[in-house]
Amino acid sequence: MAKTPTGKNTSGRGQRDLKVKVKTARGRKLSSTRWLQRQLNDPYVRRAQAEGYRGRAAYKIMELDDKFRFLVPGARVVDLGCAPGGWSQVAVKRINALGERSGKAIGTILGVDLQEIEPLAGAEFHQLDFMDEGADEQVKTWLGGNADVVMSDMAAASSGHKQTDHLRIMSLCETAAYFSFDVLEEGGTFVAKVLAGGAEGELQKLLKQKFTKVANVKPPASRSDSSEKFVVAMGFRG
Repeated sequence: MAKTPTGKNTSGRGQRDLKVKVKTARGRKLSSTRWLQRQLNDPYVRRAQAEGYRGRAAYKIMELDDKFRFLVPGARVVDLGCAPGGWSQVAVKRINALGERSGKAIGTILGVDLQEIEPLAGAEFHQLDFMDEGADEQVKTWLGGNADVVMSDMAAASSGHKQTDHLRIMSLCETAAYFSFDVLEEGGTFVAKVLAGGAEGELQKLLKQKFTKVANVKPPASRSDSSEKFVVAMGFRG
């Protein structure tokens, strides 16, 4: 029989009753209350807090890398829209950015975002709009060459209108893809979040021209009720 944090025995029904419920506070919208309740009861959120990750999104890149193995020791990685830094945290360990794995090549992780990012050991963060003219050359200068991986978990600010948000995300992802064409090493990998909704056909066509393998994946850490998925494009043709 399971026990609660206080040591009391509970039945299966009792365990279900431990789900956190959030009352609607004055001035808080119902949608905000639902979001808060979902966060408080999300096992990935609790796991991220327990394991010291900056957000539940860290597990998405873990699961993608477990499947496709692009974050290897010695890799040079660019993390677009990296705040708060969860994806970079995962990359630091897997590419051996701190040199902790003896006998393995030491990788480099460079994160850029519009906002300031809290420092992270093993990663280099810069405030930069990757859409600015010359941003690709600046990134390659900081990186010391071309990248092996360009990854993006960026999402445009929500308008509340599903179709508009989908188009914004796809536009952002397409721009990130073109950026990756400028900075990736031949054979490199592009990983990005997209939203399912019918407007991603052109992006898929473009990526298939530029990469030898293109996969679309919804990792377990991605909420089942979310329309997000991730595109993993490998084998950049250069």
